[in-house]
Amino acid sequence: MEILGTTLRICVDDLESAIVFYERVTGSQALRFDRGGVSVAAVGAFLLMSGPEAELEVLRKVAATVAVKDVDDAHTTLTAAGARIIAGPVATPVGRNLIAAHPDGSVFEYVDRKPAY
Repeated sequence: MEILGTTLRICVDDLESAIVFYERVTGSQALRFDRGGVSVAAVGAFLLMSGPEAELEVLRKVAATVAVKDVDDAHTTLTAAGARIIAGPVATPVGRNLIAAHPDGSVFEYVDRKPAY
């Protein structure tokens, strides 16, 4: 599995003020979208999320997002290494993802930028 980078996931109460801070820190413009009732802004290596507490409670369980070259390859590698696939692979607005629990209990999202077949 080829890892291309990671994104830190941060749940915030005030998305607008968080965006201002992270745009200044990173020098990047926020890319905004909504997903399942949660407002999301990708700013540099940070993924800011704000929304109903019930939705955020689930999102907080995922430690980070790991960008990979191919989610199918990640699926194969993770499963062979003993990870438990919680969800996916599924299509997203920009590619595909899966969520995996590692044997130590940590949970990560793996994403690629390949269109769904």
